[in-house]
Amino acid sequence: MRVRGRLTWGRRARAGAVVTALLAGLVPPAVALVPGAATAGAAAGTPVCQVRDDRLREISGMVATDDGYVVINDGADDEARRRIFFLDQRCDVVRTVSFPSRPRDTEDLAIGRDGTVWVADIGDNDRSRPTVGVWRLTPGAKQPVLHRMTYPDRPHDAEALLLDASGRPLIVTKGGSGTVFLYAPATALRPDATTPLTALGQVTVPSTTTSNPFSFLGRGVITGAATAPDGRRVVLRSYADAFEYDVPDGDVVRALTTGTPRITPLPDEPQGESITYSRDGRSLLTVSESAGQSAGTRSTILRYPATASTVTAAPATESVDPVSPTAVRPAAGQVGGGSGRTWPLALGAGTLLVLLGLAGALRWRHTARR
Repeated sequence: MRVRGRLTWGRRARAGAVVTALLAGLVPPAVALVPGAATAGAAAGTPVCQVRDDRLREISGMVATDDGYVVINDGADDEARRRIFFLDQRCDVVRTVSFPSRPRDTEDLAIGRDGTVWVADIGDNDRSRPTVGVWRLTPGAKQPVLHRMTYPDRPHDAEALLLDASGRPLIVTKGGSGTVFLYAPATALRPDATTPLTALGQVTVPSTTTSNPFSFLGRGVITGAATAPDGRRVVLRSYADAFEYDVPDGDVVRALTTGTPRITPLPDEPQGESITYSRDGRSLLTVSESAGQSAGTRSTILRYPATASTVTAAPATESVDPVSPTAVRPAAGQVGGGSGRTWPLALGAGTLLVLLGLAGALRWRHTARR
């Protein structure tokens, strides 16, 4: 794997998770090597403001509010970083909210129409957690409330959270080869119970050639998601690109599982995991981690124009009833599909051996860090 720049502790852990995700994916590594949409050389985003607080070095989730932003760190050992941070429009921290108990691995944020902030405690690099959770912080509350959930099949690593039209949280798994699964609570969430999740289908995003620190591996994982303020669009992001889907009828699951996304390249973001819409819905906003970068580097919120909607009619009326993740096929012609992409299989064995060795080394270092 070719990674630009110095591979620091944070990047080793992330790279290890990316490699592991690829090795556990549904298609061979050689398939993920094949480029799709030609997006190399795309323009970088426009800087909005710089996050200067030293506690915010591993930002993994962000939402925009009327007066600024809300951000969280990836799961951190430092208690001062395990908070929900509220920023003003200049990216200065104006207040923080602590968790009543220690979160495991906070990876994304979503915000409801009533201003409720949802924190996705869903990261699981080792795929070993018996439960995952979402923290719900209602407007005016002093602390968030934890809702535990459990997958119906096996543990998954996930870094992306969406809200559907009813305000129900949707978990998007990280994947590894461009194909990810969708899960949602099967019943109403309760703070004093563990709610089972149900599988709703899978999404296969197009492959691209967008430059990013993790090369082809970074294009095959989903690291963040967001819902537009009017609910008519949702976006998934990888380390390299944003994939925007129209939701004309409010059905987020149908849009993701049957729609065709528009692609916004997010080139060369150092550790791009966060994405949100601006409050007017006209822009996509992203921010990267700054841990492990050169001295003095700060996380900077970047602005990209949101893509123009091209879908006016409702998608085809396929069933989106809960299904097993293995029961839904990727769309033809996308990653892992179509006979035109079978030729790289001859390279798969060698690539797999290299990645297995790299994954073992990186995951050993990640384990030593914890």
